[in-house]
Amino acid sequence: MTNRVEIDRVIRELHAARTRGDLPSMCRLFDHEVAVRIVGSSNNTPIAIHAVNLAELRPWLSMLVKAFRVSDYELISISIDVPRAAAHWRARIHSKITGAATSTELVDLFVFHDGKIVEYTEVFVPA
Repeated sequence: MTNRVEIDRVIRELHAARTRGDLPSMCRLFDHEVAVRIVGSSNNTPIAIHAVNLAELRPWLSMLVKAFRVSDYELISISIDVPRAAAHWRARIHSKITGAATSTELVDLFVFHDGKIVEYTEVFVPA
């Protein structure tokens, strides 16, 4: 069973790994059968990523790490109702391709099982 302390730790580890661009550390936090949705828009272009397991998620995360750098990370809040959690955060997202950077608000929704993320939804909106 996953408890509040463990959920809080995993969320903070995920965000730290994402800020570092550390793909292996991010991937080890997800269950092999994780269901993932990442949705938002950038420059008025909708973005949607959907994966039904870690094998599908890994290439998407790899692309995100290669294309974007996260800085000025600020965790605004975490709400935990075991096995579910939500994290509201903001950061500057830098495109490694164009050099553009924008402040972005993000909300992550999680479901946990046995200390791993089994469902993950991220919604983001550039400020």
